[in-house]
Amino acid sequence: MLTVAEIAKIIQGEIFGDENVEIKSIAKIEEAKPGDITFLGNKHYEKYLYTTRASAIIVPKSFKPDKEIENVLIFVDNPYLAFTQLLIYLQPASQVTPYISPTAFIHDKAHVDPSSYVGHFTIIEEGARVGKHCMIYPQVYIGKNVTIGDHVILYPGVKIYSECQIGNNCIIHAGAVIGADGFGFLPNENGEYIKIPQLGNVIIEDDVEIGANTTIDRSTLGSTKIGKGTKLDNLIQIGHNVEIGQHNVMAAQVGIAGSTKIGSHNQIGGQVGIAGHLKIGNKCQIGAQSGVIRNIEDGEIVVGAPAMPAKKFFKLHVLYLKLEEIFKKIEELEKK
Repeated sequence: MLTVAEIAKIIQGEIFGDENVEIKSIAKIEEAKPGDITFLGNKHYEKYLYTTRASAIIVPKSFKPDKEIENVLIFVDNPYLAFTQLLIYLQPASQVTPYISPTAFIHDKAHVDPSSYVGHFTIIEEGARVGKHCMIYPQVYIGKNVTIGDHVILYPGVKIYSECQIGNNCIIHAGAVIGADGFGFLPNENGEYIKIPQLGNVIIEDDVEIGANTTIDRSTLGSTKIGKGTKLDNLIQIGHNVEIGQHNVMAAQVGIAGSTKIGSHNQIGGQVGIAGHLKIGNKCQIGAQSGVIRNIEDGEIVVGAPAMPAKKFFKLHVLYLKLEEIFKKIEELEKK
């Protein structure tokens, strides 16, 4: 239990109301009850501000109520960020209990730090190394010579193929596959496809989170790379020899073809498709379902298939909605 004053200190907010009110839990604004704290991060939910039973509400500094509010208000620059900081503060501390299941197979020449946990039916092959305080859930496969850093969480069913490297503080969710063969095939004179050996690996740097059933292919030569702090959603496909920089975010069902290079601090929406051998700069935004078939420069905001500058896309979309009307006018003119 925390007082409003204690919470305001955690999130660096300014209080309007009784700072001694006690907060027992956190809730959504439309479901909150006395003793709860909630937040207003989207104007769409402002209507609930005047009906919520929450004892305290985190609001933006720019907020000006239309009518009297009895709840305690905490003013911050960014309510969503402040609320996230509060959630992080309140979440239970995660501690790894050292344990190796008797049903797990660990090769004699593999190394698992004694501080880590290895669940039922997990397989750790020859030459693999698992660092300190790792949580390896049941039915994980860790291939030959794989390196796992410290404080890594591998959820059930994760598969990491041979020679791949996972940094510190990474989280890989259930069903993800790291290091499967890249999609490399070459047609011969008869039109038959010959498999190109995929001899490289995957390198995942520190603080990366990878969603469930996401797949990252090993490189033909060299390494497929995922940079520090990057967050990948569920069901993403990363092709061979792709290099992704630091602190990118990608929503579900993104597909990136082989050998594309992506910079840092980019935001990529769901179901975006990016062709191979392209370069995406830094701090770009790519709208959902866009099809990228050209290089994207630093700071560009693109939408559509093929992807184009967002302003141009929305202008063309307005014209597209008027096409039926335009064709009718053309038909009338032709009849005249």
